[in-house]
Amino acid sequence: MKANLIRNFSFNAVQLALNQLFGLLIFYALSTHLDKNTFGQINLVLAIMMVAPYILSMGIDQLLVKKTAAGEDVSFNLSLYCFHVVLTGGLFYLILLIGWLIAPSLLTVYPILLFIGIGKIGMYFSTPFKQVANGLERFKLLAGVSVVSNALRGCALIVLMWVGRLDVQKVVIIFIAGDLAEMICTITLFKLRVGISFLSRWHFRQYLQLLKTALPQAGVVIITSALSRFDWIFIGFYLSSVKLAEYSFAYKLYELSTLPLLAIAPLLIPKFTQLFKNNSYNIDKLGNLARLEMGIATLTILLLNVCWSPVVDWITTGKYGAVNRYTIFLLSLSVPVIYLNNFLWTMYFAQGRLKMIFHSFLIAFGINIGLDLLLIPTYKNEGAATAVLVSLSAQCIFYISKNTVTQLRPAFFNWMVCTLVAAVCILSVNHFIGNTFLALGAAIILFVLMLLITRQIRRGDVVELMNILR
Repeated sequence: MKANLIRNFSFNAVQLALNQLFGLLIFYALSTHLDKNTFGQINLVLAIMMVAPYILSMGIDQLLVKKTAAGEDVSFNLSLYCFHVVLTGGLFYLILLIGWLIAPSLLTVYPILLFIGIGKIGMYFSTPFKQVANGLERFKLLAGVSVVSNALRGCALIVLMWVGRLDVQKVVIIFIAGDLAEMICTITLFKLRVGISFLSRWHFRQYLQLLKTALPQAGVVIITSALSRFDWIFIGFYLSSVKLAEYSFAYKLYELSTLPLLAIAPLLIPKFTQLFKNNSYNIDKLGNLARLEMGIATLTILLLNVCWSPVVDWITTGKYGAVNRYTIFLLSLSVPVIYLNNFLWTMYFAQGRLKMIFHSFLIAFGINIGLDLLLIPTYKNEGAATAVLVSLSAQCIFYISKNTVTQLRPAFFNWMVCTLVAAVCILSVNHFIGNTFLALGAAIILFVLMLLITRQIRRGDVVELMNILR
């Protein structure tokens, strides 16, 4: 079992590392070789097309992982979800096309939206196969197909950047080709390696029953997807594409900073489902896992803020570094909140507390949207970052208030202490040390010492982490 865990984690970590590497290449090529206005327009389209598939899934994707991990009829559920993605994806693109035919001047990015939408809908069609692979813990297969799109796009963009022929038309073609290639690879390899067939006969009322079962989670998914990119879309429409380019650059690196969580999170849903199904979990070990996650997350705050301005300004020739220093500081403070939210969400999801989860996202959604509308017009990108921090923190506090396990209550204290330690280290080294490399080394040493003193990290934590996951 330990060997399987390590192997699954390795596959997931490798695909994440490759995806992030190619994602960085894509991001670097677009942000440095396109003007801010064009870069902002592309990010506006990607924000819209990122939100749409999550809304269209209506929560069935996560429900499919849970049902598969619990040993339910995989072929039956896969067939129902495939019908769902074809139906909703086709209707969504038809609505986009009709809107363009009726009012082509309504959106300045409409042509880009329609073309990139072809690839994104194709990617959406492949989600049932990826979710089943996740539920079956076929992480090797999942890792292989998940890097196809980013690998093709990254390599093609770097070549075009190298020869000096990078423009918006070629970017759109590359995005479509990469997404469709991943769709084809996913479906083909799934049929060859997994071999689960589709059911030729099932009744529409069974599909409606699946929708009804996923309804509580559908609200969570819709709200989560809106939260993830509402600020991008609002900045793009209300302020300008240039401000969106600046904000999206900071936000993208903020998302990349959660790489360790992305490696762990897919393993937790099937693991927590099995643990709570068999009532075999160890509460003390879960509490230690939450504490360790806070230490990892707050280290990210430290690294981002100490290195941000000098490194980013050097890479982008002064375009996105200093202008985003306050934005990235506010965003980075929410990294440990994301870790803790994901931990508690996974536990509650495995326990079936979907109604409570929906309420938590409803609270975060209301706060985020309200603060975006209130703060962005005045404080611009910093206002959007503040809204992210406050809404995620409110959701985290709600989760903690609903926790009935006394051993997990110190998680709030761990979050506060680790974040405070990171902030003190950032202020100290930035005030006293001017050299970036010296500041980074001093900050890490000071950070580790302060966590040891406050007992947020302890001897033997690495072994403890492996025991927890085992």
